Amino acid sequence: MAGRFRRLFKVFRGKKGPGAAPAQQPEELEQFQPRQDDAAPDRTQEQDRAHGRFRSTVQVPAAIPTWAGPAVAAQPSTAPGAPLGTALPSLSFVLLQMFRKFIPIRRGKTSTTATEGTAEPDSGLTELQAEPDVSTDITAPSEDSDSPTNDHTVKTDRAVTEDMAITNTDTGETQGIPNTDTTPIPTGIHAPELGYFKNSADSSQQQVPAMVSNIHQSLGSHVTVGARLGFNLLRLAEEHPADVVLTLLRCAPSCDRAATMMWRLLGLSGSTLEKVLPTLLCVMEDWPLHSMCTSDGDDTPVLALAATLGLWVIVQVPRCHEAVNLYSSRIFVALLFQVVITTQQMPEEVDHFWRACWEEHRLPTNPNRFAVQAMKALLCRLRCDNEVVAMERKRGWDTLLCADTQHYAVGLLAREMRRVSLPMCSGIALRLLGLLSREEPRWDLPFLAFLVEVLECLDLRECSDSVLEMMSRYLLSECRQRCRLALRGLVVLSKDPAMARRMGSLSQRLVELLGDADGEVVRMSLSVFMNALENKDILVSSTTAPKLAEALLPLFENDNSHVQLFSIHLFCKVMELVVEEGKKPLERIVSQSLLLLFLHCHEENRHVAEASMETLLCAAGFLKRRNLKQLVKKEQLLMFAECLLAEDRSRAAERLHQALPFVESPQESLREAAVRFMGAARVFLRGHKEELQLLSEALQALRRDDSPSQTNIVVQKIFNKRAAELRSSAGSEPESL
Repeated sequence: MAGRFRRLFKVFRGKKGPGAAPAQQPEELEQFQPRQDDAAPDRTQEQDRAHGRFRSTVQVPAAIPTWAGPAVAAQPSTAPGAPLGTALPSLSFVLLQMFRKFIPIRRGKTSTTATEGTAEPDSGLTELQAEPDVSTDITAPSEDSDSPTNDHTVKTDRAVTEDMAITNTDTGETQGIPNTDTTPIPTGIHAPELGYFKNSADSSQQQVPAMVSNIHQSLGSHVTVGARLGFNLLRLAEEHPADVVLTLLRCAPSCDRAATMMWRLLGLSGSTLEKVLPTLLCVMEDWPLHSMCTSDGDDTPVLALAATLGLWVIVQVPRCHEAVNLYSSRIFVALLFQVVITTQQMPEEVDHFWRACWEEHRLPTNPNRFAVQAMKALLCRLRCDNEVVAMERKRGWDTLLCADTQHYAVGLLAREMRRVSLPMCSGIALRLLGLLSREEPRWDLPFLAFLVEVLECLDLRECSDSVLEMMSRYLLSECRQRCRLALRGLVVLSKDPAMARRMGSLSQRLVELLGDADGEVVRMSLSVFMNALENKDILVSSTTAPKLAEALLPLFENDNSHVQLFSIHLFCKVMELVVEEGKKPLERIVSQSLLLLFLHCHEENRHVAEASMETLLCAAGFLKRRNLKQLVKKEQLLMFAECLLAEDRSRAAERLHQALPFVESPQESLREAAVRFMGAARVFLRGHKEELQLLSEALQALRRDDSPSQTNIVVQKIFNKRAAELRSSAGSEPESL
């Protein structure tokens, strides 16, 4: 008790010794750098002097969780080191009241030489610092103090606040608000008395905006937030958060020094911040202007970018972890929205507003760069420093600032975040899904890019309908990028059996995309089909089977080995899973595939050759050609070709046409297989004109071979001789082939 008594008495002692502030301002302004939250503060000589200057400051709770009555709640705690938000012991309060009777506390007066009328207070958007002896205390100076010590302290404290720096993380330069030669003069607008708030029922809610405006104007002439003003602001924000936020944004849209102190104070109280953030985020999510009527009837629109400034100040408050974590997903989406929209669209009123902001505060010249800066601050606050560095290393932040490449950067950021914060990504995905589910989503491409990357974080049992509906809509989009992103999303969704069963309505569109010129689009379309048909409960309908099989045949010759392999495997799946009534229409297409599969069994790529052999065996079984099936099992492929031609002589010319392109294949094994087949097919050709035309085309293809095999040379001789016979019998002149 004696110790507490001495500490209470110490509050009112004058300053002596090394703790006193210097009598003269330093010529060069000090720049303060932000400190890491987990780093232990190293007390330097300068901080010791600051501690001495603020030793007589009265500390107050940063949060007012409950109100036990005006007599207790309105008084600040004087116990040194008391935890924020704790109630004042009754005995300490009595002792403090006793000392106030005998030792009046006067407010330090400041004076200046006004150049033109009353000097306007400096406004500066200061970067928040984790200084326990300065920035977390709320000073309550008395109104009738003429003490020179207090006057000197006020001047020194004002200089400290005005010299706080703004660090531009994009350039690495520290930009500060320069101090002026004049000190702000109190404006004569007094803060509301505490008695005004004793009974909230006695005060009308319509007066809340006026109170907030009054507090803001009062702080224009103060360096720190006084205890009285601090209590009033916190209580108003607890009871009327929407009125406080909107009024503050209207009073100070560019976030002057007084507004910065108010946002910071709101950020220090966790319970207050949880009530304030929803309104602040609601303003940010409505571009470019948000219109909401406050209790006094004022419906003046507020700028979404002004709310971003306020949020940036709050995010940097060291003690806002819990509330920021609670709203982390929504804050991230709101900042992402600001980055996207300020990159793609800048209305005139927003452009004028931001021009004034960067001229006043030395902020980045482009608001999208500032929004990226705020996003970095949020991620660092959420312990995602490595992801911020990874984006920097991959130049992702620069890519994010370009409208044409923005969706690539957003996808990269999503992949980086997915590695370390799945719960947060799940919340972000749900919010983005809500934005994209609107009838006319705006600037949706970057949002879709992020959502596709984190789809695996979603619980599809809760949102399967909306996810599938959205992906179906984008699959039909004429925009190539949106269609590609929708396909990527469907590849992920098709791995879920329940979702795969519901994708039947998309089969027609997916079949159309198999003929797309973009190889990546074709590959993803094949993957969706493959994932869906991996589920044994899913069958291919009689209408889809022939269309899908016919679209797959040209893909057997695709230059991309992955597309080639997927198409051959999928063709086999179609034969295995087609419904009974769909088998008859499919027989003609399967019959056409026999020669193609036979030739691809000679591929140099071992995986493609094995897949072709397996599918050829399945095709022979599907057509019930037992002799062909046995030859494939025994790997007697040359006999397979002769048997294939002998069983259907009428189609010899058609099959010869199928083999012609393979003569020009870059793979020697394929060229040789095609030549052998053509040599066997010559025996079964009938009709002079048709046979002559086919032989001419075959000879032209064979002679373009730069390094012909022995088989190739033999077949050329046979074809030359046969072509001469045909021309002679037809009475035509020989042509040089």
